Amino acid sequence: MLTTESIDQILTSIPARTIGLVGDLFLDRYLDIDAARNEPSVETGLIAYQVTRVRSYPGALGTVMNNLAALGVGRICPIAVIGDDGEGYELRQALSRMPALDQAGLVSAPDRRTPTYTKPMLEEAGRPPRELSRLDIKNRTPTPAALETAVIDHIERAWSQFDALIVLDQVSEVDCGVVTRRVRERIAELAARDPNKFVLADSREQIGKFRNVCVKPNADECKKAVSHPDTPDQDEEGLFTARCLELVRTGAVRAVFGTSGERGIYLARTTAPDGVEGRFVPAYPVSGPIDICGAGDSCSAGISCAMVAGQTYHDAAAFGNLVASITVQQIGTTGTASPAQVRQRWIDVGKFCS
Repeated sequence: MLTTESIDQILTSIPARTIGLVGDLFLDRYLDIDAARNEPSVETGLIAYQVTRVRSYPGALGTVMNNLAALGVGRICPIAVIGDDGEGYELRQALSRMPALDQAGLVSAPDRRTPTYTKPMLEEAGRPPRELSRLDIKNRTPTPAALETAVIDHIERAWSQFDALIVLDQVSEVDCGVVTRRVRERIAELAARDPNKFVLADSREQIGKFRNVCVKPNADECKKAVSHPDTPDQDEEGLFTARCLELVRTGAVRAVFGTSGERGIYLARTTAPDGVEGRFVPAYPVSGPIDICGAGDSCSAGISCAMVAGQTYHDAAAFGNLVASITVQQIGTTGTASPAQVRQRWIDVGKFCS
């Protein structure tokens, strides 16, 4: 059970911990557009939007990194591939502002593009900014074998330094991102040899292909991973929990942290000697408007911080829920949670629940 003492233990332990990350590192670029300055293009007659400010942040794997830094992790070591391009330069600038970050594992590849989400934000008088159609830059060809080898080499060299490893497979196109089949298999081999190291994997399309690690799927990702027949007496929640249990029952993964929005996390894991059990770790109550952007990444950061501080799976899930309950209340931004915010939120939760 999560307590004030366990929260203090987590927050005071993690400045001495090193957490590694492997996966797809994106640039999130926001273009602030002033609608009052719009002008017609001389050449086409179309509206020429006038950008008044460019804001750049590390996205995807970078969102998890930002949450780890905000919580106070002492050393953060990402392993990723970015392009030798303007977006890559922009991304490195954004990363340089992040405390505790070691960029030694970033591989710069001249034949790959830096994955980028460009988000035009239209500002109109008397109205909140609204996002126009997003522009995406991604690599849609398979990751070259030489880059896979470079990523694997970085993982192998740094493995012993990591207190935990977070794996984020953001790219939907198979084997076109950082976490390819070869990379996934090597992580499985290393994790099998070192069962005490906590490894947490998150993947949009391939969660069912991870081995010897913990996984954090949502309902849609579970459905892609596990073939479970629909039955008349099971609702969506019942199917979700059944799929989480099935992921563990196969013996492929150590535990499942199944995220289920306001319900919280469905934690499924093996029991001695060969059983399987699951239970919901409830989310903490939130009032008012919410913004779920980045909530899953903040939850991953919270779970991993609790695990490297020696907490149980259950208490790690509860701490992940607590962190996410802070970030979802930060509207219009990809939120983070500081130690002070975590402690205050715990006090507020106690008042709300008493």
